[in-house]
Amino acid sequence: MNERAGRTLVAASFLVMAGAVEAQDAKLDTARIEAVTGLAGVLIEQEGVFKVSAPRTDVKISVDGWTMPPFMGLTSWASFHAGPGGNTMVMGDLVLFPDEVNPVMSELLDAGLEVTALHNHFFFDEPRVYFMHIGGVAPADALARGVRRALDKVKEIRGRSAVPAAGFGGPALPVTSTISARPIEETLGVRGQANGGMFKVVLGRTAQAHGGHEVAKEMGVNTWAAFAGSDENAVVDGDFAMLEDELQGVLKALRKANIDIVAIHHHMAGETPRILFLHYWGRGSTAALARGLKAALDTQKAETARRPSPG
Repeated sequence: MNERAGRTLVAASFLVMAGAVEAQDAKLDTARIEAVTGLAGVLIEQEGVFKVSAPRTDVKISVDGWTMPPFMGLTSWASFHAGPGGNTMVMGDLVLFPDEVNPVMSELLDAGLEVTALHNHFFFDEPRVYFMHIGGVAPADALARGVRRALDKVKEIRGRSAVPAAGFGGPALPVTSTISARPIEETLGVRGQANGGMFKVVLGRTAQAHGGHEVAKEMGVNTWAAFAGSDENAVVDGDFAMLEDELQGVLKALRKANIDIVAIHHHMAGETPRILFLHYWGRGSTAALARGLKAALDTQKAETARRPSPG
């Protein structure tokens, strides 16, 4: 073996050894995670996962008239998995009441975590229960602090009122709607449709499904917003159709505008590209609501501009 080949072999061996050491060093400080989250955890060695959990015992929950114990699916949890480069991955599921969902979501997003789904698991539950799925990749300490912020927000809300709220609050909406269409159209940059003093805009996008069928606006692949009330006391509800890499930006923009998220899920299976849907509800002036929606739409445009050109 010549000297150059020998040096190459030594360098390759060093890289292999370094990778092995890095893999060995990628261990979770489970005591630290417990201390930061304030939760006891369990190490599942076969998966290399450390899982902390918090049963919802502060409010009694019934499903179909039966008081449901936390063991049956009413426990918030977060699982941590160490990876290379000093980063850790977290995945979890938080059990929340409607008045907790959006404040908790804001805490998570501000902490750098991701919210990946929001939905219900039951019918006829009292009070209503929602499940927020979370994720993220960062140093374990940062992830644990994000989980702790979410749980502390729940305690803060329930500390103010032990009984979950029965509504969003705010002034009653006018019986007759008188929404001005033009300012909304000018802000969103799209024409809409008026009906009985209400106003609605719809923006379509395109995907492929079921062996090459094009599905677009009229097949339900669309973002829409419907306004009712008056220009100064309005409600907006609607749906965002998003690619996966657009979700977090849209969430952050809507929450910054104080627009509530009420569901995150999919509507189809097997479509290309994959489309996620986000349902929302907002109260305020039509001007402020339209600006919030425009900010969310702009995050989608920015994400599109960052994607590499096809081919």
